[in-house]
Amino acid sequence: MNREDVLNILDTLIPDPKCSLHYTKDYELLIAVMLSAQCTDERVNQVTPILFSKYDIFTLAHANKEDIIDIIRPCGNMNKKSGFMIEIAKRLVTECNGSVPNNREFLENLPGVGRKTANVILSNLFNEQAFAVDTHVERVAKRLGLALVSDDVVEVENKLCAYFEGESFLKLHHQLLLFGRHFCTARKPLCENCPFKKMCKYEEKEQ
Repeated sequence: MNREDVLNILDTLIPDPKCSLHYTKDYELLIAVMLSAQCTDERVNQVTPILFSKYDIFTLAHANKEDIIDIIRPCGNMNKKSGFMIEIAKRLVTECNGSVPNNREFLENLPGVGRKTANVILSNLFNEQAFAVDTHVERVAKRLGLALVSDDVVEVENKLCAYFEGESFLKLHHQLLLFGRHFCTARKPLCENCPFKKMCKYEEKEQ
């Protein structure tokens, strides 16, 4: 199966992928992605409307941590995430006038923000060719043989960038993520009717 086949299958299965996190402002996406660590997007989307109806980025920088904990409790790890959130807000306000910058180094140095989150921000907000690799994308890439099982997330990212060079990384990130979330799941993937059967390493392993 060649690259064009892979692209065609993804376009057929998931023709119009979108970011599943709800946001209307740049900092809302940044905070939502940070909150989504070890948490579902659905749960984050339940919490953020409450959070952002009460705080904007400027008031969030001076928020009471206990108040934030109460709001984001359903997302888990609320003590650490509330601290991250307030510190992110402080840095955006003091260093960037409250806006999220198109600056990978700055983003990756924010608390609770790593390379994956930075890539989500850079691609969604600034249309940068940045390929975010979360657990779903990593799993699918390895099962389809686009990366080795032993590869770390940066190696997976580099291999996906090379394989899909010239295509929209933002679109492909969402397609692979949604394929991993709904079809190629961690447990009990839907292998029987999977269009990627011919190239799937998971199928080989299970036989």
